[in-house]
Amino acid sequence: MPTQLDALKRLSLVVADTGDLTAIQRYRPQDATTNPSLILKAFELPDYQPLIDEELAAIRAEGGDRLAQAEHAVDRLAVAMGSEIAGVVPGRVSTEVAAKLSFDTQASIRKAHELIELYERRGVSRDRVLIKLASTWEGIRAAEVLKREGIQCNLTLLFSEAQAQACFDAGVFLVSPFVGRVTDWYQQATGQDFTPETDPGVQFVRSVCQRVRQGGFDTVVMGASFRHTGQVLALAGCPRLTISPALLEELADSDDEVARGVVMEGASGQRPAPLSEPEFRWGHNQDAMATEKLAEGIRRFAEDQDKLEALIADRLATR
Repeated sequence: MPTQLDALKRLSLVVADTGDLTAIQRYRPQDATTNPSLILKAFELPDYQPLIDEELAAIRAEGGDRLAQAEHAVDRLAVAMGSEIAGVVPGRVSTEVAAKLSFDTQASIRKAHELIELYERRGVSRDRVLIKLASTWEGIRAAEVLKREGIQCNLTLLFSEAQAQACFDAGVFLVSPFVGRVTDWYQQATGQDFTPETDPGVQFVRSVCQRVRQGGFDTVVMGASFRHTGQVLALAGCPRLTISPALLEELADSDDEVARGVVMEGASGQRPAPLSEPEFRWGHNQDAMATEKLAEGIRRFAEDQDKLEALIADRLATR
């Protein structure tokens, strides 16, 4: 009897939302995604300690200011961990540009170049990597430039139709509309609980998929930020789903039926006119949930980046 995870893999490409090598090896996803919060968790995993010690020793030997060393070390460790993951998954690894660069197009491009160079030094080609950028106007513009250079991007922290449309207009490779954080906002705002079919996060991702289908866009949609397996299963058929190890385990332990919740096939219609910057900013501004969750998400990732840099600085000073 196939498990729900096996059945889901027949309808969607499953991505592991973790940096935990043991979990990735167990559930055999196609791709893996990371972010500063996940790297912070992975920093304490035993599997990575030899790698971390090796990287920190090399950085310490280079000398220089401790704070600058720590900031550089975050990139090196993210790439070192990503390279280990790339040795396990057959597809791509997503690696995040620092959240504090979310409103700086040129700095985001430079950081993407640095990350790709670090990957290539480790023998991981750029076609195995997705650069993660926040779905700000500046992040989308950076992704547009990087695509022309053969560097594909994953636009994350996506909460509004305006963000989605601007990503499609730019021809970005992949977008990650968030499910759980959308639903969290509506639960807090309304005091309601939702079924998988009435779930605002599920409905949002379905609308993004519909926009892709109707416009005939090439951008891949990857549902992200799931709170429970009901949300995951309601989006079966979405091109990609990035799922935490805890939810992967629940799916692997169940043999209940999985029904398609998203249909991507079908004739496309006329594409809408591309959004201008003022149209993008106004459209996003009109969605209170999206405005709040994007800002909050950037702040949270930046805070975890700061925590990681502090941990690294401490290790550099004491070992």
